[in-house]
Amino acid sequence: MSTTSDPTRLILLYFILPLWLSAGFADWLCHRASHIETTTGAQESLIHLLMFAELGIPLLAALFLQVNTLIIAIMIVAFLLHEATALWDVSYAVTARVVTPFEQHVHSFLELMPLMALLSIVSLHWGQFLAAFGAGHEQPGFELTRKAQPLPVLYVSVVLALIVLFEFLPYIEELIRGLRANRGELAPLKECRTKPARR
Repeated sequence: MSTTSDPTRLILLYFILPLWLSAGFADWLCHRASHIETTTGAQESLIHLLMFAELGIPLLAALFLQVNTLIIAIMIVAFLLHEATALWDVSYAVTARVVTPFEQHVHSFLELMPLMALLSIVSLHWGQFLAAFGAGHEQPGFELTRKAQPLPVLYVSVVLALIVLFEFLPYIEELIRGLRANRGELAPLKECRTKPARR
């Protein structure tokens, strides 16, 4: 199927994914505005990088590999792990810094966009999803193979560049900033944390 012939595929590629990446960058801006380096420090940044990896692996799989029962299962597990890690992240963050209403709103996008992407992929590969439960007419696929119809090279190149520039590098910068602010320690000493007053 052509990448431009299915509305679900178009929405996934050109709406859900760009909005998801935009929310990720907005979240980094929120962390910077809340002075994360002097509140929760590099420890929270490591949690952010863990979440990046949890969703980065299935995203790369979706870009390069043929989606089958195995890939869908990996995506579901990764999504659930990400949700659990996101809860851990916010639970830790609120102990030392203000998580503003705007940042909470950004978080809602960061939780819903992966779910929307997952549901879109399941709908595009419904036979392989049903095959996981022994239903439907397709045999479940558990092979790791390249896409039979690869995504356009330009599209993949732009997406990867955006991920590096607006997701990976900013969060690495956040980690380094936190380590520098606390002389290599993962988190500031409790008596040194500067939690801003809630406005």
